[in-house]
Amino acid sequence: MTEEEVKDFKMAMLIAFYLKADEKDFSEESIDELERLAETYGLETVAKIPVPLRQITSSTIIGKGKLQELFAVAEEYSADVIIFDEEITPQQQRNLEKVFKRPVLDRTELILGVFAKRAQTKEARLQIELAKIRYEMPRLKRLWTHLSRQVSGGGGYLRGAGEKQIELDRRMLRNRESRLQKEISQVRAHRSTQRRARQRTGIPSFAIVGYTNAGKSTLLNALTQAEVLVEDKLFATLDTTTRKFSLPNNQEILLIDTVGFIRKIPHALIAAFKSTLEEAIHTDV
Repeated sequence: MTEEEVKDFKMAMLIAFYLKADEKDFSEESIDELERLAETYGLETVAKIPVPLRQITSSTIIGKGKLQELFAVAEEYSADVIIFDEEITPQQQRNLEKVFKRPVLDRTELILGVFAKRAQTKEARLQIELAKIRYEMPRLKRLWTHLSRQVSGGGGYLRGAGEKQIELDRRMLRNRESRLQKEISQVRAHRSTQRRARQRTGIPSFAIVGYTNAGKSTLLNALTQAEVLVEDKLFATLDTTTRKFSLPNNQEILLIDTVGFIRKIPHALIAAFKSTLEEAIHTDV
């Protein structure tokens, strides 16, 4: 899904699913978090539905009968987009879009969109772009299916030229992925140099860690006047910030504000943000 298409969305219907009764509470908490992610992105949630399943249907996750019920809800509330609270496969995404007759996103795609909106520094933007490329690579056919429907007036997938373009796009994405990895490696080397310089000072370092929007940046600002951006939204901070702070006994320490945690963080983001997450690992406390 392109950023331009996502910008047209206003109202979202959220769907979670669970297989066991004792998973219901977690599913409801997770879909509440998904609603906050949607809000951070700029979407209004018109319905959120945790769905109990006896088993997962491989092609669409949810069985046909329940899908038709969900489609009716989407129609009733005029939802522009359906968002699933789990990562779904490219094939499942295509099949679900046929059923719902509107775009279907998953939790990973929404989180990537939120991160792309919140990224302020070059490092954050590089890491987001790398994660997006890795997510989009297996979904190129879906993107071209959307385009072919527009070109053919709603018909099927245009093979021939479309398939050739998919291969060209895949090659272009791989080249871009390789360049991004090199740029991020340079950033990591710079971070490592900065970290070693801090360690040589002998000043103890303390990482402020916790759930996203828990108040980590607010705490850093209150203690050090760091003036880090603070908003009542998820992932206002995607970069680490380090400031000196003097304890009551005049002992100097380094306080490091870190990226917040969230449930079901996509693996692509963990890998892309490795250099940022390492800041918390290498602190003293």
